[in-house]
Amino acid sequence: MKKLLICATAAVFMLSCNNEKKNMDATSSADSSKMSTAAKPADTVQAAMPDSATMMKAWKAYMTPGEEHKMLAKSNGKWEEDMKMYMSPDAPPQTMKSSCENTMILNGLYQVSVHKGMYNGMPFEGRSTLAYNNAAKKYQSTWIDNMGSGIMNMEGKWDDASKMLIMSGTETDPVTGKDIPVRETMKFPDDNNQVMEMFETRGGKESKVMAINFKRQ
Repeated sequence: MKKLLICATAAVFMLSCNNEKKNMDATSSADSSKMSTAAKPADTVQAAMPDSATMMKAWKAYMTPGEEHKMLAKSNGKWEEDMKMYMSPDAPPQTMKSSCENTMILNGLYQVSVHKGMYNGMPFEGRSTLAYNNAAKKYQSTWIDNMGSGIMNMEGKWDDASKMLIMSGTETDPVTGKDIPVRETMKFPDDNNQVMEMFETRGGKESKVMAINFKRQ
């Protein structure tokens, strides 16, 4: 009886070992399969990489000024600004006179504008960067000034129907700390005059908050 019990125990032990070995082999096989699968995306990405000649051609096109940059360069120089700020839809706008100077930088790829004036008895200064992204096929801009501590980013395209540049983005509301949608339009009646209008959307309603008439000095 004791011998029979020993044999049965040994059989159970051997069966347990065999099952454990099978589980280990299955786990090892699954891990290998996972490793192989994990390696596939990298292999796919590597296979999808363009050749060096294609990459160089794309980068050259990306960094070369085009017709859109030539259009921006037409605004180089000094301008007088007549500004109107609409603080409330039912109140007359506040007015302000200032000036700006536009300069193309970095091989003519970006236009930097420096704006200066007085607002409510305080010196005002703002700076913008305007670019045309050859790869994204759209205009992009940034704005900073000394009456805020954030950066406003906008992007958009030229609209042939209205003959103006239309850009949109967000700015931070200093009261709530939240971003609000903004939209900007830029018209070019001739080489010596420009008209910019800016709109904000609050509570689902868009309203004009600023208008600037530019006249070349």
